[in-house]
Amino acid sequence: MATAHDIANYILKKLGRMTAMKLQKLVYYSQAWSLVWDEKPLFRERIEAWVNGPVVPNLYRVHRGQFDVKDWPHGDPDNLSGLQRETVDIVLDFYGDKSSQWLSDLTHSEQPWRDARQGLAPTDRGGNEITHASMHEYYSSIPRP
Repeated sequence: MATAHDIANYILKKLGRMTAMKLQKLVYYSQAWSLVWDEKPLFRERIEAWVNGPVVPNLYRVHRGQFDVKDWPHGDPDNLSGLQRETVDIVLDFYGDKSSQWLSDLTHSEQPWRDARQGLAPTDRGGNEITHASMHEYYSSIPRP
C-alpha cells in the first residue's frame, strides 16, 4: 500500500509548488475518492479534522512552518499502482486548479469534517479522526467530480 508521503510526493511532481494547506486537501480528496471508486484506502495514515480542514498529521510534521511546499523529501511516487495514479489524477483534474481557501471551505461544508469537529469550538485545534467509513458514506452519496 502507498503512504500519504507517496501521494504528497506524486501530487507535487504533477502540479508543482502549492500551499501546504492545498496539498493536505488534495491528499484528503485522493483518499476519499479512492475509498469510493476503488473501494480501498490509498494509505493508512490517519486524517484529522483540524480548524482549516482535514490534515494528515504525518504530512504536517514534514511541512510544519512552511506556507508553500515545492518538493517532498519523503515517499516515492513509483509506489503508486496504475489504479492509484488514475484515481489521484482524476482528483487533481477536478480539484487541482482550486485555491487552498476554496478547498478548505469545501471541506468545511462536507459531513465527514463537520461530524469529526462535533463538540469543538471553531478555533479548537482538535485531533478527531475523519474515518474511512464517514468519507465513504458521504462521498458515495454525491456525484463523481
